[in-house]
Amino acid sequence: MSRSARPYKLVALGGTFDVLHAGHWHLLSEAFKLGDVVLIGVTSDQLVATLHKKHRVRSFSSRVRDLDRFLKTRCWSPRARVNALREPYGPAARRKKLQALIVSKGTLASGRRLNRLRRQNGLQPLDLVVVDLTKAADGKPISTTRIRNGEIDLQGRVLKNRR
Repeated sequence: MSRSARPYKLVALGGTFDVLHAGHWHLLSEAFKLGDVVLIGVTSDQLVATLHKKHRVRSFSSRVRDLDRFLKTRCWSPRARVNALREPYGPAARRKKLQALIVSKGTLASGRRLNRLRRQNGLQPLDLVVVDLTKAADGKPISTTRIRNGEIDLQGRVLKNRR
């Protein structure tokens, strides 16, 4: 796709990216369709500790390594900028040239809070692009928690009940 065919020069998204799964693949794919350059904020180990996850989260370095590998398989690495998120909004709160934030329904409220912060800082609000959560075969969203619980695999296939 030519540069001019993408609606934005610079878009952002953020997440923990603990276990990369089909939901992440879809979110990233949408981001790279929309933006020439994609800022990807990966939650730092320090910030993860404040999120009260129901499961342990792999180290920042492991998560970024897997994300980098995935980006290479899609030939997106040259257009990606991966950053550690040390606070909830990271560079999205400060980057003048940022145009859009890729969110899910679950993170839309956070995107709206970010836009309020940007306005307070004299910056243009971002376009909030809502991407639907990817559903597993059972119709429920794919999530790292469900994968870790052995309910589904990375693609969202339902795993047999283990007794």
